[in-house]
Amino acid sequence: MERVNQTSSVSEFILLGLSSRPEDQKPLFVLFLTMYLVTITGNLLIILAIRSDPQLQTPMYFFLRFLSFTDICLTTTIVPKMLVNFLSEKKTISYAGCLTQMYFLYAFGDNDCCLLAVMAFDRYVAICNPFHYITTMSHHRCVLLVAFSCSFPHFHSLLHILLLNLLTFCDSNVIHHFFCDVNPLMKLSCSSTFVNEIVIMAEGSVVLVTPFLCITFSYIRILITVLKIPSAAGKRKAFSTCTSHLTVVTLFYGSMFYEYLHPLSSYSVRDRVVTIVYTVLTSMLNPFIYSLRNKDMKRGLGKLVGRRKS
Repeated sequence: MERVNQTSSVSEFILLGLSSRPEDQKPLFVLFLTMYLVTITGNLLIILAIRSDPQLQTPMYFFLRFLSFTDICLTTTIVPKMLVNFLSEKKTISYAGCLTQMYFLYAFGDNDCCLLAVMAFDRYVAICNPFHYITTMSHHRCVLLVAFSCSFPHFHSLLHILLLNLLTFCDSNVIHHFFCDVNPLMKLSCSSTFVNEIVIMAEGSVVLVTPFLCITFSYIRILITVLKIPSAAGKRKAFSTCTSHLTVVTLFYGSMFYEYLHPLSSYSVRDRVVTIVYTVLTSMLNPFIYSLRNKDMKRGLGKLVGRRKS
């Protein structure tokens, strides 16, 4: 693999991708192109269905619309470059391009975390305080929650990019990943990464764990409230409004915690596979998860498709 002079600084990186075998590149290209097209199409349909159906103009679907938009942005940050590299012999990305990709990856990834927490709070209010739902989840408050969820992650992302920009890269420029990620990039640094690791474990953990704790608290309160419902049908109806969200939270947070909340020294090839779950797979599955068991969403999508045909 290409090496740069020990005394020079790195101007570009080589992304090894998921596999270095030439015979794997075209099948991987077809696989990820299909996943990308499904992700874009599915999430666009969700956005258009919610926008066009008056019965879906509720806080839950307001948040879902922004989650779908964020998923499109998150996937677009990574997959197009992957597709180019699958068909290219020179799998390089510039230093500036690498940091830019990382910035938007963490911004949109943290945006997902915050939106999932906001959606959990919405379910908590709807089930535990239904008589105050309209006033608590007013349109003004929903806009503020979305504005915070979309703006705060950019400060978190900027912090890590600025800290990475202080590192020196003077040896290998080969990133053992399919995109620019903080752990494999820090392993290439020939300067101390102690501050970066401390910030990731401290501030990074807070940014990841705080929304997760909000989700956990919301669902504990929801569980307590639902168990007090006397009828089995009532319990099923209450739980049915949460299953889609819980499925997405499990997929997204499970892979995120595994990836970022362990020591840099234990980073391995397995982490590349786990990363696919929260960067590509969850975004692709979201439209199916939120629509297959949701009658309102099915009806909205049916109306949208019917309108396009007529």
